[in-house]
Amino acid sequence: MLLFADYKYLYLLLLIPVFLLGYALLRWLRKRRVKAFGEEELVNALMPSRSRSKGWVRMVLFCLGFLFFVLGLARPQTGAKLSERKTRGAEIIVALDVSNSMLAQDYSPNRLERAKLAISRLTDLLQDDRIGLVIFAGTSFVQLPVTTDYVSAKMFLGNIDTGSIPIQGTAIGDAIRLSIKSFSAQSEKSRVIIVISDGENHEDDPVAAAKDAAEFGIKVYTIGVGSADGQPIPVEGGSLLRDQKGEIVVTKLDEKTLREIARAGNGAYIHAGNEEFGLNPIVQDIRRLEDEEFGSIVFEEYDEQYMYFFGIALLLFVIEMLIGERKPRRKLFEL
Repeated sequence: MLLFADYKYLYLLLLIPVFLLGYALLRWLRKRRVKAFGEEELVNALMPSRSRSKGWVRMVLFCLGFLFFVLGLARPQTGAKLSERKTRGAEIIVALDVSNSMLAQDYSPNRLERAKLAISRLTDLLQDDRIGLVIFAGTSFVQLPVTTDYVSAKMFLGNIDTGSIPIQGTAIGDAIRLSIKSFSAQSEKSRVIIVISDGENHEDDPVAAAKDAAEFGIKVYTIGVGSADGQPIPVEGGSLLRDQKGEIVVTKLDEKTLREIARAGNGAYIHAGNEEFGLNPIVQDIRRLEDEEFGSIVFEEYDEQYMYFFGIALLLFVIEMLIGERKPRRKLFEL
C-alpha cells in the first residue's frame, strides 16, 4: 500500500492542465502571428526546420516530469512492518437526533448544527478514546463505527442533516439499543452513550432501553437541546412547518423524558446552552472511569520511496531539454 506523508503537495498536480492549456494558447497565438506574414503553407515552406510535433512532445515530457516531481515531494511511503499498538481509553457513542424538530432555531444557527459543532469540539478533547456516531429520527443508523480516527469522525459528522434518516419521528429507544450493539468486542468497562435530542419521543420506550444499557455496564448521558417555551420548525422556502390543521408546529424540549433516560442509564442529564453545550462535564465524568485497553494493528515503520520518483522526474526533464524544437538536419538512414 502506497501512502503519502505530505499529501498536501499533491494539490500541485492541478497545475498540469494549466500548463497544457497555456501551451496550447501560446501555439495558437504564435500561429496567428505567422499567418500575418502570409499564407500558412508558404510561410512553412520558408521554415523547413521547424517541427510541429516536437513542441507537444517536450510539453508532455515536462508534465510527466512535473508529475513525478510532485509525487516525490509528497513523500510516498510503503508499509514495512505491521505491529500491534496498545492504547487505553473509553468508548463513547454519540446518538444524535436528526429529526425535523432539530431545525428549530433556539440555538444559532439551529439545534442540529449547534450539536454537530459541539461533537466536533468533543473529538478535539479525546486522546486515545474511541468514538462512534449513531443518528436517529423515526429509526436509527450507525453513521460511524467506533474509531480513534477523529479526522474521519469530523468528516462523517459534516455530512449529517435531517435528510440522513428518511423516516421522521424520534425513536430514542431504538438509538440506544443500536448504540449498545455498536460497541467493540474489546470494550467491557468504560462504555458511554451520549444522547443528544430535544426529547420529543414518539416511537418507543427509551427509559427501558436505558435500563438495558445499564445492565450491560453502559452509562447513558442525555443532553437536552431546545427550550421549554418551544420554537417553530423552519422548512424549505422560508416558511414554517404546519400540521394537518394548518397550525404552526412548535417543538418543545422534553426534559422530563431525558432526565428519566439518564437516571435509568446511571448517567446524568444536562441542558445544553449556547456557550457550554454540556459535553465538557460529561468528558470529565468519563475521565473518572477505569480506562479500557485496546489493541489495533498498524503500520509502524515505513520505507521512503521519494528518491525513485525524483530520479524519474530528473530523467524526463533531461530528455525534454535534449529534444529541442527543430527537425533533425539529416536522416538517420539515407538511401
